[in-house]
Amino acid sequence: MNGLIQGVKGLLSFLSAPLIGALSDVWGRKSFLLLTVFFTCAPIPLMKISPWWYFAVISVSGVFAVTFSVVFAYVADITQEHERSMAYGLVSATFAASLVTSPAIGAYLGRVYGDSLVVVLATAIALLDICFILVAVPESLPEKMRPASWGAPISWEQADPFASLKKVGQDSIVLLICITVFLSYLPEAGQYSSFFLYLRQIMGFSSESVAAFIAVLGILSIIAQTIVLSLLMRSIGNKNTILLGLGFQILQLAWYGFGSEPWMMWAAGAVAAMSSITFPAVSALVSRTADADQQGVVQGMITGIRGLCNGLGPALYGFIFYIFHVELNELPMKLNSKNLRFQNSIIPGPPFLFGACSVLLALLVALFIPEHTNLNVRSSNWKKHCGSHGHPHSPQAPGEAKEPLLQDTNV
Repeated sequence: MNGLIQGVKGLLSFLSAPLIGALSDVWGRKSFLLLTVFFTCAPIPLMKISPWWYFAVISVSGVFAVTFSVVFAYVADITQEHERSMAYGLVSATFAASLVTSPAIGAYLGRVYGDSLVVVLATAIALLDICFILVAVPESLPEKMRPASWGAPISWEQADPFASLKKVGQDSIVLLICITVFLSYLPEAGQYSSFFLYLRQIMGFSSESVAAFIAVLGILSIIAQTIVLSLLMRSIGNKNTILLGLGFQILQLAWYGFGSEPWMMWAAGAVAAMSSITFPAVSALVSRTADADQQGVVQGMITGIRGLCNGLGPALYGFIFYIFHVELNELPMKLNSKNLRFQNSIIPGPPFLFGACSVLLALLVALFIPEHTNLNVRSSNWKKHCGSHGHPHSPQAPGEAKEPLLQDTNV
């Protein structure tokens, strides 16, 4: 059931993320920030009302559960280029911080007061988040770059979810970045879906050890995505930071794949924290390459690729565990001894080794991404199109549709 939900949600977010990002370039960020946060949190109260409605709503919520693309476009609006990588690192670090605190809080409250309080508290925090956006978060997109009102017309090209995907194939830089994100995030998404169960069932971690692992990994990720990322971006540059992050990810996944002792998992977890610098570095590179009125659509593409990986990754990892006969079903601890034979095999975690090969391909693709782009020679069809809101039905030059989203003569 979880794989089906994540698959549907991932596919929907893949199709909708570029559209939501593009519309936020036209109508503003705040409204879409409200929309994405609301639909991301909408399934929470249904956990206690109706499980089937919860499954249905969380699957469909993938259409709007693309907060990252709007948030990163918002950050690009309000920061200078040299500040952007640090800002993206802070955004990713706050996600890591929530990942550290919320499971422990939820587990404690659920054990002491029951699951109902956890759902009520989560719903209250979601409502507080929506109120915070309404009251405290200003619109970041300048008035001159968006219509005077929500009633302003918008053409089908701006609303076509496949139009931006076509532009990916026409622009070499964005295509290379999207392929890099897909090949590197696919194993990461699969890892998130199965790794903590793998620690318990195969590596023999207790529940407390898994919670401690999550906490340590989250704290190290926060440090990596703030202090370390900022130092690396200043010293070795954007592209080399991405390559270094991918290198750490290859090492981490290979270590997970061959590791047969608990201490190896802890060591690989420290390396995993360093690999978390890749996505903020990629987002900074994308925002640097795009014009101000394209931030939403290009960030939407990256978020859409991640959404697709969130759908495919768990299914892929589950299939590889299945064909290698690695059983991850919840079992009583006294029966776990039958799984110990996998610790003594050559490859205890086959999916992780497959993931390392995928990230190696991502690293090879990333080598062809140019470090510096000539922003003055790029021509944007999207920019031209959005610049003519007052005449949405005006004829378009025949060659204009052929122009890529971003042009660069260095590739």
